[in-house]
Amino acid sequence: MRRLAICASALIAACAITLGGSPTRAAASCQASASSGGLSVGVQSCKPIRRAKLVNGRAIAPASAPARVKRVINWANRIRHKPYRWGGGHGRFNDSGYDCSGSVSYALRGGRFVRYPLASTGFMRWKRRGRGKWITVYSNPSHAYMVVAGLRFDTSMTPGNGPGWSTSLRSTSGRFVARHPAGF
Repeated sequence: MRRLAICASALIAACAITLGGSPTRAAASCQASASSGGLSVGVQSCKPIRRAKLVNGRAIAPASAPARVKRVINWANRIRHKPYRWGGGHGRFNDSGYDCSGSVSYALRGGRFVRYPLASTGFMRWKRRGRGKWITVYSNPSHAYMVVAGLRFDTSMTPGNGPGWSTSLRSTSGRFVARHPAGF
C-alpha cells in the first residue's frame, strides 16, 4: 500500500509539471548533452540564467549575475566609446584607445579575471577550455572578443569605431578558441 501511495504521489507531481508547472530557471537554462546521458553536469553546457540587456549601446547586467560579472560589464561600458587603436590597452589598462584583446583585457580586469593585458594569442591559452556560463572569450592569433551574459563585446561588427556591445553573435566554428574563467 505504501508503494502505491508513493507511485501515486510521483504521478501527480509529474502531471502537475506537464500540465502547467515548469522546471526552475536554472534547470531550464542548461542543455543536457548526449554524452552525459541527458544529465547536465557542468558549467560548460549551461547558458546564463538571465541575459544582459542592451540599452542605447550600454549593457545592463541582469540582477542574477554574480558581482564579478557585473563588474566586467561595467568596465566594458566605460570604454565602449573609446576609438580602436592597434596595441591600445596593452602597455597599460587605462589608455586612449583599445584594440580587440586590449578591450577584452580591460573589461576582464574589472572582474579581477586578469592581472595584466593579454594579446589574442594569450587568450587562446587563458583559463579553461570551452564556453562558460556567464563569460566566454573567443580568440585566434589575430582577433579576440567575448560574450558576457549573452551579449558580445567586440571591436568589430559593432556600432562605432572601437569596442562595443552587440546582441548578434558571430560565427566561431573552427576559427576561434573558446575559453572561460572557472565557475563563470
